[in-house]
Amino acid sequence: MKNIINKAIAVLAISTVLVGCSNNDDEAITGTGKLVVEFDNAFGANDLILDTQANTTSQGEVLKISQIKYIISNIVLTKADGTTLTYPKNDSYFIVDEATDDSHEIELENIPAGDYTKIKFGIGVDKAQWELGATGQGDFLTQAQDAGMLWSWSAGYKFVAFEGTFTSSSVTTDTSFMVHTGQTGTDYNYTEVTLTLPSNALVRTTITPEIHVIADVSKIIDGTNKIKLSDNNMGGMGAMIMGGTQLPLITANLNGMFSVAHVHND
Repeated sequence: MKNIINKAIAVLAISTVLVGCSNNDDEAITGTGKLVVEFDNAFGANDLILDTQANTTSQGEVLKISQIKYIISNIVLTKADGTTLTYPKNDSYFIVDEATDDSHEIELENIPAGDYTKIKFGIGVDKAQWELGATGQGDFLTQAQDAGMLWSWSAGYKFVAFEGTFTSSSVTTDTSFMVHTGQTGTDYNYTEVTLTLPSNALVRTTITPEIHVIADVSKIIDGTNKIKLSDNNMGGMGAMIMGGTQLPLITANLNGMFSVAHVHND
């Protein structure tokens, strides 16, 4: 009888611990928290340094980059159970500028607590948003103007602004280049990127995860599609790619520009 009673007490104790753990887990994933997405620009395997760093493409061209800016938009997060969270559209437009440290981290608020496995975002401003007209853009229109990320309202936003100087076997002195993506003719050139996280981002009321995204800017012209700046050299104006048949190829390259290095759950 004594053994039976002892076993019953042990089972009850284990059950109590398991229920307690379950309750604690449930409590840990309720409420809302924050999530930070950090964009760290690189050129190939090297951290990007503006103006002075010589960066060589697979086409043998050497670039010194003076500016890289891009618009991040329409963020969607996927949970471990497959459900998705679309960040509020009106709050989902950001400009990442290598020259402005504060722009490298995007803080997302009021994220339901949970374990997140994927992030999707747009590069540029989606056509539906642009079609709302100038008055439908809210504060972002002014932000884009101030950042030089608007050609004009009628021409639309610049989605990516990539600029600097280059040399090649045929262009032996530093020559300027400008690569801008955005709406051109019938091509809108907006694209979206989906990244699977190497470990879950654990959003909690007490934990703000940080997703560290590497943006390899070499991929803009040196991705799946190889674009030679020297082929676009316009003499005294330098190499300019802002439209034409190469811009959709560059837009396609942007899908391979981003990767997740790691996730901090601190």
